[in-house]
Amino acid sequence: MTDVDVLIVGAGPAGLAAAEAASDAGARVLVAEQMPSVGRKFLMAGKSGLNITKDTDLAGLMSAIDEPRMEPMLAAFDAARVKSWAEGLGQSVFTGSSGRVFPHAMKASPLLRAWLARLADRGVAFRTRWTWEGDGFATPGGPVPVKARTTVLAMGGASWARLGSDGRWRAVLDAWGIPTEPFAPANMGFNVTWSDHMTRWFGHPVKGVTLHAGDLSVPGEFVISRSGVEGSAIYAVSKALREGAPLTVDLRPGVALSDLRDRWAGMPRKLTATARLKRLGLSGVQIVLVQEFARPLSADPAPVIKALPIPHTGPRPMDEAISTAGGVRWDALDDSLMLHARPGVFCAGEMLDWEAPTGGYLITGCLATGAWAGAAAARYAA
Repeated sequence: MTDVDVLIVGAGPAGLAAAEAASDAGARVLVAEQMPSVGRKFLMAGKSGLNITKDTDLAGLMSAIDEPRMEPMLAAFDAARVKSWAEGLGQSVFTGSSGRVFPHAMKASPLLRAWLARLADRGVAFRTRWTWEGDGFATPGGPVPVKARTTVLAMGGASWARLGSDGRWRAVLDAWGIPTEPFAPANMGFNVTWSDHMTRWFGHPVKGVTLHAGDLSVPGEFVISRSGVEGSAIYAVSKALREGAPLTVDLRPGVALSDLRDRWAGMPRKLTATARLKRLGLSGVQIVLVQEFARPLSADPAPVIKALPIPHTGPRPMDEAISTAGGVRWDALDDSLMLHARPGVFCAGEMLDWEAPTGGYLITGCLATGAWAGAAAARYAA
């Protein structure tokens, strides 16, 4: 099958959504993937519980994704549509207390198997170990040219190269003269230089706190790791931290500054600082963080408890990031996600220059842009 209506390059969520939309429109579709199997990053993302979307309206999605050009795409494939899509694949879903939506199976593999089976039933063909080179593919059997009326590029960003998102496609687009923004890590941990006494706390979660970075205020939790700090609350402020905002943590977000001061002043002076911090409701790991970054304590430690600075030395390497910022610039694309300089070639997913926090927004954005590009490619081919 080397003469098709729509060629999809990349078999992650964006590529598969593009294949589904194009096949629904009656196009003959071929999906080419450079890895030995499809959806590898999608499967990895679901290992600890697959979060497919956030149960919010369009305004909520746009607030998190913050890319105006994606609004019509998200309107067409919003959170409600993501839920009905999963249920149409036989995967019932539920909404957690945080508003995140999960399949009851909690894993990506049942959803992916059902999706691939439906695509195969609709005539979508798949080829793996095919590496895109711009004018054809390098395959284990040698070069293979593909004649396609249209092409959708959905090859991911530049994180988790071992799963296929290596960003090497930029070399081809650079040669084509397509403007791109440099890649940067997104939804990543940050390096912190710990003292030796922190070793026993590696892997411990810091719960019930609120992180502040720039204008952002995010309640949640994070984890102390050997290299620094990571976890959902860190990822939510990672863009601001990457751009230079300082990180502070409110260790007692439900307690007023004045209340902490009064309670501290009313404690017996014979108590150790650790005992007094414990009486203020701080957990063991929170007390250790205070001792790490604010020792010796002043006579009034309340401001530190409400805004403990955590100095970091920058983000972890990009290949450790959950996703990346940067990619194909929006001014290189028309409203259908087709490249101005390459009529008939569309882009989708993390190849585009956008970013979003974890919590279902990333997958929703990939599905939405993939479906949009796939449908547009089928119309163009026709």
